[in-house]
Amino acid sequence: MSGWLKIAGLGPGDDGLITPEVTQALAQASDVIGYIPYVRRIAPRAGLTLHATDNRVELERARHALDLTAQGRQVVVVSSGDPGVFAMASAVFEAVEHGPQGWRDLDISVLPGITAMLAAAARAGAPLGHDFCVINLSDNLKPWALIEKRLRLAAEADFAMAFYNPRSKARPEGFARTLDILRATCGPDRVILFARAVSSGDESLRVTTLEKATPEMADMRTMVIVGSSLTRMIERKGAPLVYTPRSVPA
Repeated sequence: MSGWLKIAGLGPGDDGLITPEVTQALAQASDVIGYIPYVRRIAPRAGLTLHATDNRVELERARHALDLTAQGRQVVVVSSGDPGVFAMASAVFEAVEHGPQGWRDLDISVLPGITAMLAAAARAGAPLGHDFCVINLSDNLKPWALIEKRLRLAAEADFAMAFYNPRSKARPEGFARTLDILRATCGPDRVILFARAVSSGDESLRVTTLEKATPEMADMRTMVIVGSSLTRMIERKGAPLVYTPRSVPA
């Protein structure tokens, strides 16, 4: 059997949100490669080798997967959410571009998954019901000045916005600056959603406004969604429903 490489998304956390296509690929794989917490989600079985590696070694992980594929193995590289959204698909193709010529002829495919952004939006209602953008607030792979520029331009364009990696222990000041930029550009009454660990046992959902939002409401397991100027909040018993209308007045 010839080698193949599938780059798969495991969804936001609940096994019920893994697609059948990804489940089938995992059942056929000889090797599964990924960040430690994601590989732990894969049940061991005869004939399957699990390769768990630490964070921030994406290119090394990608090269390992490509090397195994070139040897004729059936390899699945796993990411959380969707592998093409701030995850392993880009790393694999970067490795292909700069690696041996033979890697370009390998059987490589990307299997989509449900992102944390989409899972969080679904829990709240439909905050991404019209035009929106997605920004990774981590400055590990890009300068903070670029993040600030994109925040201001997205806010000025009146997009709904979804933020990955909002606040870590190593950079707690970044999300505080993000909130300051948004308050200055969008105003204090804009709806903001903090969705933490959606689809896991630790899930929590909080809907408030920029005026009441604090940096401590977010951590690295939190997806933050900020509405556009048209985003609505429907009060009811329990958590409110949040949605952005499908149309914009002329």
